[in-house]
Amino acid sequence: MEGDCLSCMKYLMFIFNFFIFLGGSFLLSVGVWVLLDPMGFREIVAANPLVFTGVYVILAMGSMLFLLGFLGCCGAIRENKCLLLFFFMLILFIFLAELAAAILAFLFREHLTREYFTRELKRHYQGHNNTDVFTSTWNAIMTTFDCCGVSGPEDFEESLFRLLSPNKMVPEACCQRNSYPGDIGVEQCVSGSVAFRHNKGCYSAMVDYFETYIYTAGALAIVVLTIELFAMVFAMCLFRGIQ
Repeated sequence: MEGDCLSCMKYLMFIFNFFIFLGGSFLLSVGVWVLLDPMGFREIVAANPLVFTGVYVILAMGSMLFLLGFLGCCGAIRENKCLLLFFFMLILFIFLAELAAAILAFLFREHLTREYFTRELKRHYQGHNNTDVFTSTWNAIMTTFDCCGVSGPEDFEESLFRLLSPNKMVPEACCQRNSYPGDIGVEQCVSGSVAFRHNKGCYSAMVDYFETYIYTAGALAIVVLTIELFAMVFAMCLFRGIQ
């Protein structure tokens, strides 16, 4: 009876670790996909050091989960105590790291608000300076998502951009794509004409675009954490059951 229970535990742990292995493979695929420049997205990522670092964090987490799933599967099938112990310590470390990251994200959530981005845009955006990382990042965002400012074109009022370019109401990045430099549409756009510019804010545009992916990522994170908890329990039980 005890042998049947141990055998059942072994295969259950193998199944759970197989899902962890798949999760690691998925994260690795996402990280590699972003770095391979899909649809010019890498320009936005590379221009923002924080986001660019996040891509490598995803790659590191994917690699760790990939290794974790592999160790768990091998340790369960071969009933190897050394592999199981190493697996348990590694998954405990990952679980605590994920918990710490979630707590930090909650504590610093004010840095992701619309007001924070608006304040930073007013202080640092320069307009057409491609050598400035902050400015080039915002230009890439506005042209990619067909938007203007954080909440709208009014975000450029009383801003550094208006001080540097007093004759322009909005930067050229806010102009509609069918307009081009030197075109009368661009001139009317930067002078304040509503018909030739994008009037939707980038905050709403990006939230609308990534909303589906955000919920998917959140659901995936909950599933991964649940699998990790069960995997730790199974690893401990299997470790104690192996002679």
